[in-house]
Amino acid sequence: MARPPSPTLTQSEQAILEVLWDKDEASVREVADELSKQKPAAYTTVLTMFNVLAKKGLVTYRQEGRAFIYRAAISRDQARRQALDHLLLQFFEGSPDLLAQHLLDEHDIDRAELETLRDKVNAAKARGGA
Repeated sequence: MARPPSPTLTQSEQAILEVLWDKDEASVREVADELSKQKPAAYTTVLTMFNVLAKKGLVTYRQEGRAFIYRAAISRDQARRQALDHLLLQFFEGSPDLLAQHLLDEHDIDRAELETLRDKVNAAKARGGA
């Protein structure tokens, strides 16, 4: 039985999308070649991953001769937002506040970073967002 598709991007899916975000569009061969610069990536594996991404609605494609040319259907920011929303729901009861508290408790944040965060919180309050 096939496992259900992951609600978030897998590492392989993200790697393919990173190539598409950088190149705007690419063929399976171009993506496989680019991914192979880090570690071997078989053409057929990349093709399979493109089929998964297409079923998830994360890429679109067009045919150019015998090749299919793929393009990301979501932006890098949209992918980050979806991943963060999933993280919030799965581990932080949907609460950005709990996530922020966790980050402050578990990670060293220097004074300059805290000042930047405070400025962003104040700006959000001024816009009526917090």
